[in-house]
Amino acid sequence: MDLNAVRTFVAVAESGQFQRAAVDLSLTQQAVSKRVAALEKDLGVRLFTRTAQGARLTIDGQVFLPHARDLLTARDRAVAAVCPGRRALRVDVIGRRLSLAGHLRDFHRAHPEIALDVVTLFDADTAVAALRSGAVDATFRAVAMPGLKLPDGIEAVPVYDEPLQLFTGPDHVFATAGAVTPAQLAGQRVWMPGNAPGTEWTAYYDELAAAFGCTIDTVGPNFGVEALLDTIAASSTLATFLSERTPLVWPVGHDLRRIPLHRPTPVYPHSLLWHTGNPHPALGTLRDHFAALRPEYTGVDVWTPDWARRRTPWPAGDRERPPAR
Repeated sequence: MDLNAVRTFVAVAESGQFQRAAVDLSLTQQAVSKRVAALEKDLGVRLFTRTAQGARLTIDGQVFLPHARDLLTARDRAVAAVCPGRRALRVDVIGRRLSLAGHLRDFHRAHPEIALDVVTLFDADTAVAALRSGAVDATFRAVAMPGLKLPDGIEAVPVYDEPLQLFTGPDHVFATAGAVTPAQLAGQRVWMPGNAPGTEWTAYYDELAAAFGCTIDTVGPNFGVEALLDTIAASSTLATFLSERTPLVWPVGHDLRRIPLHRPTPVYPHSLLWHTGNPHPALGTLRDHFAALRPEYTGVDVWTPDWARRRTPWPAGDRERPPAR
């Protein structure tokens, strides 16, 4: 199997668009289309449905995606095995469009000499297993979620509390609001089709819904960010949560709104995890960079779940950081 075609397939699946994947891979859109078409011919199935909005995975594409990622992981580990000391630092993030991924880009700009390989594993258990096996060198997770116990050899430190915003279309009841309190969301539907049972982000948003009386609606397939934007833009009743730094671009006609949440501001708690026995020479630089990171949002009137407040303490020198409320 052509692994270049497999990597191209994964890039299209993650971006949702052939054009965006072409930019990410430094290829022409025609070359991306040819690689995917060759892979589809090799497999004997269609992997994508082409639409005006982009590319959607077929059922076969959804089934093939995790195996495709495994193939790329195996390939990269095989190459690394014969290039000691030259392997890229592999870091897992929940999503490439989250603000934490932006902080990782800041790390790359600060240390361009460090080769970086960013992956997106599904949940905390998978990420911790990857740390133990050496498949990844570090991961960012909400490690204090209920039921998650870190095994021996895995350490964690809190690095960033990510403020959330409400995201609506122009006809939503809060579309013209300058800011909204979480209490005002009582009875409102917040659509998050990517929430999956057992994940740390679902545990967080379930706790948020219970605290403030909103409904987290996960009904419907997750067709990616573009489909979510289209639905939110056309709805007068649906909203969703995004980080205040989530990078998004949408058609002008959508007229979407990002509305700050305050009194209190919900923040999502990210921690950096690594294996104490990992010998990668750049891992210490990554830890030092994020240990020095301070949340851009410094207000003390914030909300996190009870389990997030019991996270691993900050390192020495960080004790003055105000506690989440």
